[in-house]
Amino acid sequence: MSDILQVTDADFEEEIIKSELPVMVDFWAEWCGPCKIVGPTVEELAKEYEGKVKIAKMDVDSNRETPTKFGIRNIPTLILFKDGEVFQTIVGAHPKSHLEEELNKLL
Repeated sequence: MSDILQVTDADFEEEIIKSELPVMVDFWAEWCGPCKIVGPTVEELAKEYEGKVKIAKMDVDSNRETPTKFGIRNIPTLILFKDGEVFQTIVGAHPKSHLEEELNKLL
């Protein structure tokens, strides 16, 4: 997971909103089964899109403010940001091909 940035409520604004690169944030929790399905795919995407898209994860159990701000009710939720704005929200476990399709729209 070294290619994936772990973000918190404290650094979300700096790392995500102010990022010069487009960003995908995976909102997840340790106890979430579908999150464990999506996790390895997110790690693969972090390697494949390195330098083009910043990939980050946020543990919703440890960080409550940001998930609430973005209306996250189900996890996993992946939010794609471009120029500090929400570009796309993807809820649930999706195949890698779908996530690649959505990431390519950011570029």
